Amino acid sequence: MAESIAFFAVGAVTVFAPQERRPMQLIPGLLLGFVLALASAPAFALDAAELRCGWFENPTPGNAWLSDRDGEWLVGLQGGHQAEGQWPDFAPGEWVRTNRAYGYGCTCLEVLTDSRAKRIERILGTQRRVLDACRDDPALSEPSAGGAAVEP
Repeated sequence: MAESIAFFAVGAVTVFAPQERRPMQLIPGLLLGFVLALASAPAFALDAAELRCGWFENPTPGNAWLSDRDGEWLVGLQGGHQAEGQWPDFAPGEWVRTNRAYGYGCTCLEVLTDSRAKRIERILGTQRRVLDACRDDPALSEPSAGGAAVEP
């Protein structure tokens, strides 16, 4: 018994039936739909929602990361990746200013991450913490303030 042979053409698939030896045209949209489904699949898999606590640093416009006990997680890069969702909002006494309004604070973020890329993809929620919560955590190192903190 002969095997079926498939030939791919633009917009259609031609299949030769083993017994009849004549071409059958399948739905052209089937191939297109399959290609579009593959193309629209995410290139990375998001981890489950998790709570990450540590130093949220925003030194300049559009640049931010979270440093926690597992390392540094990219939140935003000017002209590049930007996590979806709202960045934390800090009260004046909970934010160390290092560059005009920019600086760092202590927070917990509920996030979706791409752990292979060490990148936060979506911020689901934020909970700011007092600075001493991060300062007292031996797994965290306080970011450099460039000498001294800038007064508001």
